[in-house]
Amino acid sequence: MRFSLTLVCTGVALTWTGLAAQAQNQALNTRIAQLATQEEAKVIAWRRDFHEHPELGNEETRTAGIVAAHLKKLGLEVQTGVGRTGVVGVLKGGKPGPVVALRADMDGLPITESNDLPFASKAKATYLGQPVGVMHACGHDTHVAMLMGAAEVLSQVKKDLPGTVKFIFQPAEEGSVPGVEGGAKLMVKEGVLDKPKVDAVFGVHINAQTEVGKLAYRPGGEMASSDRFTIKVHGKGSHGAYPWNSVDPVVTAAQIILGLQTIVSRQVKLIDDAAVVTVGTVNAGVRYNVIPPDVEMSGTIRALNPEVQKQIWASIKRIATNIAESAGATADVTIDPYVPVTTNNPDLTARMLPTLQAVAGAANVREIKAVTGAEDFSFYQEKVPGVFLFVGGMAKGQDPATTADHHTAGFRIDESGLTLGVKTLATLAADYLSGKSSKK
Repeated sequence: MRFSLTLVCTGVALTWTGLAAQAQNQALNTRIAQLATQEEAKVIAWRRDFHEHPELGNEETRTAGIVAAHLKKLGLEVQTGVGRTGVVGVLKGGKPGPVVALRADMDGLPITESNDLPFASKAKATYLGQPVGVMHACGHDTHVAMLMGAAEVLSQVKKDLPGTVKFIFQPAEEGSVPGVEGGAKLMVKEGVLDKPKVDAVFGVHINAQTEVGKLAYRPGGEMASSDRFTIKVHGKGSHGAYPWNSVDPVVTAAQIILGLQTIVSRQVKLIDDAAVVTVGTVNAGVRYNVIPPDVEMSGTIRALNPEVQKQIWASIKRIATNIAESAGATADVTIDPYVPVTTNNPDLTARMLPTLQAVAGAANVREIKAVTGAEDFSFYQEKVPGVFLFVGGMAKGQDPATTADHHTAGFRIDESGLTLGVKTLATLAADYLSGKSSKK
């Protein structure tokens, strides 16, 4: 009898312990939501400042300085110069526990802004030897501002956090100039996921075609891998009036371009995975009546499956080499892997889905189809479980088909969506550290 009574009491104790923990988590999340709302004006001000003063990849010195000063003011351990211009802040909670990382990218693009905004960018720079305008045409200014806001929110509740939060402010997500390493790959190489060792990583991306107040995600392969390919066709030049004296690399290159279109349309099993092969540049000759000896073309490869990615690599080499040989020419094919597939860990995604639904409302969280754009957040996901998701940045009632796309001069964001980004980042960190899960 005593043994049975002990079991009952233990069960009651465990029940009360679980309820108490649940109440504490709910209170913490409520506090995070309140603080995030209070931070809205500050986050928008940061975003506008960064938007007005964008910097290209690996040149984000002003941005990094503002970030580092903010994190130091919050009392975090701060490391600068990671991955060239990256900043890392470490917030230790009041209780022991795991380590979670939150990431934002900082770089702008070589695009001249066309928006009529009081804080529109007028910045200029030099890119690949050419004078260019600089613009935050992909929303990285909002990412930095939202993560700064999340850092401020979490620093105010750190005594209730069972673990450590690492804030990663990353340069050069859009890529470095040729021959210069940078971005997430370099930060991982320099140990950003170590000391303390990260257990999970989360990131968000503003989206100009998703309505404010909404979150979008996909378990598994969410964004494509991205590789650059270069094909150099070597033929024999001649006077344009005597093409029979040439091995015409221009005609051969044209045939190769057409041949490459059969990879996706005829060789990839598209019912399983999408893929893209695009030729973006073709350079040949300097005069209209001269057949040049060489042609160089370059393009991009996108895949959502590593096996399909390798299949495409092999197909490009086979098609280019064999078509060139059939014309009496030769082709040199170079493929430069850029970023892997952005793959959301399925278990971690399922575990954190209730958090997303609690933050935004279940009706405002949707699973999306895969995207053939690419993200170097994937380098973090190769090392630790990670989830990357999209935060709505389109004004309510707007048609996504008519909004300016990312990487365009008219790209713009409705700033009322930033608070949700702050709440999402901060709550993901808090819930992960507390062990909150759909399985519990």
